[in-house]
Amino acid sequence: MTRFVDRADAAEALADRLAQMDLQDPVILALPRGGVPIGRVVADRLGAPLDLVMVRKIGVPGNPELAAAAVVNGAAPEIVVNESVMAMAHLDRAEIDRLSETQLDEIRRRRALYLAGRAPLPVAGRTAVVVDDGIATGATVRAALKAVTRRKAARVVLAVPVAPPDTVARLEGAVDDLVCLTVPQAFWAVGQAYHRFEQVSDDEVVRLMGASAG
Repeated sequence: MTRFVDRADAAEALADRLAQMDLQDPVILALPRGGVPIGRVVADRLGAPLDLVMVRKIGVPGNPELAAAAVVNGAAPEIVVNESVMAMAHLDRAEIDRLSETQLDEIRRRRALYLAGRAPLPVAGRTAVVVDDGIATGATVRAALKAVTRRKAARVVLAVPVAPPDTVARLEGAVDDLVCLTVPQAFWAVGQAYHRFEQVSDDEVVRLMGASAG
C-alpha cells in the first residue's frame, strides 16, 4: 500500500494525477476539515477556485460514531441514509429528520466561521472536483455527491488519496470519474495511509479558505 508522509504529500500526488485529466472549468469542493488541505493544493495546481461541501454525519443516539445517515446543507438539505444501521438502531425517517437539525445547525456555524459569509461558488455547468483526505464507509461522501449532482455540475469527479475497494466500487457509479491513489485490500482506517495524520483545526481551515478568497 502507498503511504503518504502527510496530507500535503498526498495532495501533491493527487494534484499530479488530476492535472493529467481534461478538466474543463473546474471548481474544487473540499470536505472539511481533513479535505481542506488537500483541496487547497489541488486548487492551486489547477488554477481553480476552492469551496466547501459541508457534510455532517448523523450518528445513532448513544453511539454517535456509528452513522445512520449524513446530511448536506443547501436550499433543500440532502440526507443520505444507511438503511441497515437505521434498522439495527430502530430509527425511522422522522427520527433521522429530527436528528439532522442539530447537524444542520453545526453546518451553518462552520460555514459562517470558515467562509465569513461568502456565498457558495456556482457549480452548474462546471467540472466539480470533490476532494477529501480519504474515505472509509463513504456515507458522508455519498451525501456530498448527491448534493453536488443536484447543483447541475456538468461533470463530477471524486478525488481522494485512499479508500477501501468495496467503497470505491460503490461510489464509481455516483460520479463521472473517480480518482483514488491507493486502494488497500486490508483497510481499517484512513490514517493508515499516512505517516502523519494530525487533526486539522478550525483555524487551519479558516487560513486555507482565506487564501482561497485572496
